[in-house]
Amino acid sequence: MSKITTCLWYERDAETAARLYVSLFADSRIDAIHRNPIDGPSGAAGSVLVVEFTLAGRRHMALNGGMAMPYSNAVSIYVDCADQAEVDRLWDALLADGGRPEQCGWLRDRWDVPWQIIPAALPRLIADPDPARAARAMAAMMEMVKIDIAALERAADG
Repeated sequence: MSKITTCLWYERDAETAARLYVSLFADSRIDAIHRNPIDGPSGAAGSVLVVEFTLAGRRHMALNGGMAMPYSNAVSIYVDCADQAEVDRLWDALLADGGRPEQCGWLRDRWDVPWQIIPAALPRLIADPDPARAARAMAAMMEMVKIDIAALERAADG
């Protein structure tokens, strides 16, 4: 395992969440599933305790903690999307079965994990050397829920 690994806490759905996540990204896989050796707060003996998985080349863990623990937008999973098709695909998949959209490219999946689904065009446009162009792109982004690259570019162009 990597020296530093992000661990995501789930009440009981660690394996289901990890399997969804790895299905969405290239260079992703379930690496190991560790089971509870005894009955405990996270489940009965033999139930899933920890899932180690690689998500787009980065190691993660999903832990069944046995109780709900709230997530905060102070920490999120940021996804750098190549184009609108990737934004749309991930947006729809992560919202399925109970996720909820938020503002400015943020969403919560059905386990309430915060994600930022951001096209590579957004940071480029809001860092434009022309301050007026950057400001128009930023103002447009602030009005969006899911990021729309074409709308950002139209706004930046004035």
